Amino acid sequence: MSSFYLTTPIYYASGEPHLGHAYTTILADVIARYRRRAGQDVLFLTGTDEHGQKIQEAAAEQGMSPLELCDLMAGRFEAAWEDLGISNDRFIRTTEAEHRAVVAALLERLKDNGHIYEAEYAGWYSVGQERYFTEKEIGPDRVDPIAGGPVQRIREKNYFFRMSHFQERLIRHIEENPDWIVPATRRNEVLGFLAQPLADLSISRPRSRIHWGIPLPWDDAQVCYVWVDALTNYVTASGAIDPDAPKEERGFGDLRPSRWPADVHLMGKDILTTHSVYWPTLLMGANLPLPRKILAHGWWVVGDTKMSKSLGNVVDPLDLRDRFGTGAVRWYLMREMATGQDASYTPGRFLTRYDELSNILGNLAHRTLSMVKRYRGGVVPDAPADGLAADTEAALTAYRDGLEGYRLHAGFAAAMNLARGANGFVEAREPWVLARDPEGADELDRTLATLVRTLAVLAAMFEPVTPTKARKLSMRLDLDHVPLFAELDALEVGGRSVTVGSPLFPRVDPD
Repeated sequence: MSSFYLTTPIYYASGEPHLGHAYTTILADVIARYRRRAGQDVLFLTGTDEHGQKIQEAAAEQGMSPLELCDLMAGRFEAAWEDLGISNDRFIRTTEAEHRAVVAALLERLKDNGHIYEAEYAGWYSVGQERYFTEKEIGPDRVDPIAGGPVQRIREKNYFFRMSHFQERLIRHIEENPDWIVPATRRNEVLGFLAQPLADLSISRPRSRIHWGIPLPWDDAQVCYVWVDALTNYVTASGAIDPDAPKEERGFGDLRPSRWPADVHLMGKDILTTHSVYWPTLLMGANLPLPRKILAHGWWVVGDTKMSKSLGNVVDPLDLRDRFGTGAVRWYLMREMATGQDASYTPGRFLTRYDELSNILGNLAHRTLSMVKRYRGGVVPDAPADGLAADTEAALTAYRDGLEGYRLHAGFAAAMNLARGANGFVEAREPWVLARDPEGADELDRTLATLVRTLAVLAAMFEPVTPTKARKLSMRLDLDHVPLFAELDALEVGGRSVTVGSPLFPRVDPD
């Protein structure tokens, strides 16, 4: 069995989960579930980023210690992901002892390899982004270019990583691997960034200013820059570095079995530079392989503005879940945003996507099972179920192409189109007419068997995005589990006793 290692960014533990967090995590979950259904051994990692100045200040404002705040917020993220059906295999926290030790080991490796030096830094610092920006980046208004927040002029002693040393090597890697960063627009952005001389990276902050962090192993008056700390979580969870072993046996490279390198790093486009420039150069400096793919998705916007906690325009995914169900939230997010592009959240579009589930998939399931019960006593006829064979094969091909090519909106459009086509098949065959015709019994049997088999295929296709509803549909089809893709060809539906049940996606009042 082949393995597949997938990561989300770890979320900063200073605010509540919102729709942007939910999109990234559900996108990763859908990919992970699809890969499991395709027969791969998946490691799906998510978690919380728990060090740095923002945590330190937020905790002080609330009269808590930084760790108390992190414990609280990590619990809220874990609870939100459980409510939204997230199937992560590992939830990492950067305050874990293992992670702190791995960060120290990685820093020591970089220093031993000659890639760390000490210098004084003077520049513009954003507390909101916890990073420095150049004069050109902050522009004449002197705000951080990511969220528009304030910056302050700082002069202090730092340790630096010789990131500039790896600039040409990184450019060659991107050019020789055109699918390493997707979509292509993001790859071009990174190459544009690298067209200018790459500065070295400040990897520490004085403990006198920021005490909430991981001390450098050779200078405890300095703490590790929060981004270096956070990015290292991907290696920590993979098992690639054993921090308890002697230096020469720590497992850098191929010396220790692990899940590294990651198959996909998934993140929003606003943190693409840290993942596609900072992180790969750090890995090069530590003699570790690079991740196999970097997938940067777009932003959820309200009107023309990015959804942001600081702007007060966030949408609570748990509120939507309480009103419409987990499956509806997951379906909307996967169906509405073309992976890599921005998408605008509106209540009207949400209802449109919900209506797809209710009026197309839900309607197909309810009418099919009702007809099997009405015309055949609830037992699926033992007849050829090939009435939609060509449509089903084409839909499965388009579905796989979409999900494996990280165009999930296209893959799920193919699944919904199969359901739409099956409803058209019902209208064309008119089972209610066949049921009244003594000579129509055989055609009615084939029609019902075809529809039940199509529902089984649809359960498999929808499981990654609406897992609870897919399981419920499979149970109503008298299946003990949602079929895996490898099981579909041999799946027999004849003789199964189906149940109708309540609508999978009840109609809602638009108000």
